[in-house]
Amino acid sequence: MATDVHRPVTGTPSGPDAAGHPRETATAVRVDGLTRAFDGRPVIDRLHLDVHAGEFVALLGRSGCGKSTLLRVLAGLDRDIEGTVLVPRRKAVAFQAPRLMPWKRVWRNVLLGLPGKPERARAEQALAEVGLGHRAQAWPKTLSGGEAQRASLARALVREPDLLLLDEPFGALDALTRVKAQRLVDELWQRRGCAVLLVTHDVEEAVLLADRVLVMDEGVIAHEQRIDLPRPRDIADPRFAALRTGLLERLGVEAPAAATPGTEAHAA
Repeated sequence: MATDVHRPVTGTPSGPDAAGHPRETATAVRVDGLTRAFDGRPVIDRLHLDVHAGEFVALLGRSGCGKSTLLRVLAGLDRDIEGTVLVPRRKAVAFQAPRLMPWKRVWRNVLLGLPGKPERARAEQALAEVGLGHRAQAWPKTLSGGEAQRASLARALVREPDLLLLDEPFGALDALTRVKAQRLVDELWQRRGCAVLLVTHDVEEAVLLADRVLVMDEGVIAHEQRIDLPRPRDIADPRFAALRTGLLERLGVEAPAAATPGTEAHAA
């Protein structure tokens, strides 16, 4: 029987208390025994997952392994499930396609779905945070790909989420715009302090951004890798390369003999 609960983040702050004793880490997401089947075939099969408050988690896996299905379940967009899913009430999602309404100005797109009658200033503040304040009055069709994706991020941030869900948000961007977008998300996460779950095919992107990288296979979390590298991260660092190579091997991808800075590493 499914239990799909949307609740505030609970728990206590991480780190030591005043006496120097470790404290329990607050939990933003708790998934226990989650199963989601299509036509009798489980795409997610009794999956377990915890994401701590303020943690940045990246989820890798081959196409069809259930990554995006899991994200949709966490977002509350798919409730035909078995198991327990506990997530914050305040959550937001950004997809690869910005999904802007072409007949609404950018600022109105940012406010879509918010209850009541939120003021334009609220949208303008979120747009300014992503470097798009000057385009608030623009029509979506006049935005570049990178600008449209930033507008999508502003629409997520205006909800003040405790959990930000990102479903391959940079996949359709060119290489330079993708690097800028990755830096922006990193800055926003550090400023906001919310938990982030990023679904991506890009191994290098996962190592660049995440505290923890999970590899999904056959409907479960098959591998977990902590990324204990200082920020900002340097893709030329041998430790970065070693983590990337290890994750590629987990995904069944042979890593290049000598990776050069800026070279992409994608899962199958």
